[in-house]
Amino acid sequence: MLLDSYAWIEFFQGSERGEKVWNILNSIECCTSIVSISEIIEWCLRNNIDYKDRISRIKKMSKILSLDEQIVLLAGRINFYNKKKIKNWGMLDSLIYATARLYGLKVLTGDKHFFGLEDVEML
Repeated sequence: MLLDSYAWIEFFQGSERGEKVWNILNSIECCTSIVSISEIIEWCLRNNIDYKDRISRIKKMSKILSLDEQIVLLAGRINFYNKKKIKNWGMLDSLIYATARLYGLKVLTGDKHFFGLEDVEML
């Protein structure tokens, strides 16, 4: 399972959705795209939260997946097609989705951009 920044933020907020994330983290091996790290840092800074602590926790609880040529090539194609049909679809969404596809993982998110896509579990 690939947790996106939405899932991690719910987890850190201790919400009901965050409890679902906690249960998943404790039941299966989870991964996080390196791209999500930048989004988490931005969220922490906006909310005056120590991002170093949050990133450290993410690294302890999931495997960080870096970008490579295959991921960015697929992300470019995903971005091209999804921008035509999903309002406000962005390149970061494409990079996260491409990472999950190439690693054979489902994306765990609550981000409405991912609704209805294959191999996505909505919170």
